[in-house]
Amino acid sequence: MKKIVVAAVAMVGSAVGAQAADLPVKAPVYKAPVAQVYDWTGFYVGANAGLGFGRSSTHVYSPAAYSFETTRLGDVGALGGVQAGYNWQLQSLLGFNNVVLGVEADIQGSGLDDKYSCGYQCGLAGFGYQQKLDWFGTVRGRIGLATGPVLSYFTGGLVYGDVKTSITNFNTPADSATFSNTRTGWTIGSGVEASLGGNWTAKAEYLYLNLGDQSGINPVTGSTYSSDIRAHIFRAGVNYRIGGNSLYASTPAANWAGFYVGGNAGGATALNRSSFITPTSNVFTQFNLSPDGFIGGVQAGYNFQAGNFVYGLEADFQGSTLKDNNNCLITCTSGAAANFNQKMQWFGTVRGRAGYTLGSTLFYATGGLAYGNVKTTVQGLVGGGTPFAADFDRTRTGYAVGGGIESPFEFLGLFGPNWTSKTEYLYVNLGRSTDTFTAGAFPVVFSTKAEQHTLRTGLSYHFNSPVIAKY
Repeated sequence: MKKIVVAAVAMVGSAVGAQAADLPVKAPVYKAPVAQVYDWTGFYVGANAGLGFGRSSTHVYSPAAYSFETTRLGDVGALGGVQAGYNWQLQSLLGFNNVVLGVEADIQGSGLDDKYSCGYQCGLAGFGYQQKLDWFGTVRGRIGLATGPVLSYFTGGLVYGDVKTSITNFNTPADSATFSNTRTGWTIGSGVEASLGGNWTAKAEYLYLNLGDQSGINPVTGSTYSSDIRAHIFRAGVNYRIGGNSLYASTPAANWAGFYVGGNAGGATALNRSSFITPTSNVFTQFNLSPDGFIGGVQAGYNFQAGNFVYGLEADFQGSTLKDNNNCLITCTSGAAANFNQKMQWFGTVRGRAGYTLGSTLFYATGGLAYGNVKTTVQGLVGGGTPFAADFDRTRTGYAVGGGIESPFEFLGLFGPNWTSKTEYLYVNLGRSTDTFTAGAFPVVFSTKAEQHTLRTGLSYHFNSPVIAKY
């Protein structure tokens, strides 16, 4: 709802002069309510917290050992920080109403760390890796469309941060090295922000960080290293707005009860801790498989409502393009190698939802059952150049948890009052599977987790009644 009615109504009385004292007194005149648009203009400051993980393709070449490995470093951890910015709300721009332009800067402490990955005989021979992102900051522009107290936006700009990568050569200690520097790059993302009442707002946001390529050479042995430093950030935050208005917060709760159906689209990235073991040849490798891509699907559900509290059940089914085929391990340039191709082609969830509606905005948490398909192809060469290949196609079950923001949706007159839009983060954990196969004469045990992080936007049509404030 773009406009709200101001609660106070001015009442003007009329009096008559002494010369007309015998005339009847005029009835009071009631002015029409004044409609006012929620105004996003002004400064704001706030704080945020969330999680992130790296997806850094890393290459190490050791001429002394004649070995080359390509692996995916996946530093993962919690993060938190502060942000400040300024918004300008324009009533119209290029045919769009209530466009919001802005700038924002933030600084984050980060616990992103990967010390899981190691190659060949972990702790004995081959390489061990550790990569950390201790802190980072961004300076970004924002552009979005405001629907009353809800702002949907895109953002992008500069990112800078401290990256430290250590590579240990278990077989040749002199070949170990550490590379550390403060790097710059770019970031893009999107989010949704909504009023909590008064001067407070809450936001959910995704950022993709590209900190360029870190590289180096060990002057003692001549080994070379390169890693493209990439990270995915999912965070929630609150802001205190200085300026604008907050009158919208006084509107009654919207009506969310009833059935709804809809569709959604977004992106997802997995971070699947995996291992490859050949017991008879003492090969033990730990690495990350990290499929990423786009998702899209449908959802349906039912809401119950008690005052401002909303709870219900939702089911969805998603198609997915998630894929990772970037890992080549175990001395890829010699007669032994293993390549991995992992896909997550579809998944679905059945979840409960519980939330609280402020005006026409619903803030909710969600969790429940998840199921999905994970397909992994392993192929390569064993000693002497003998090829091998194995496929594992599994439908697995687990759980999903997340949260989101949902509000009425109108855009260019194409959607009516029964439509809502939502922005939702969902963590899906499909557990770990373990499979065995034979590579030449060697038995192999392959194990992989399936954990994905999803950010999606959806539209829903509500059958019961329009999702508008109850006056």
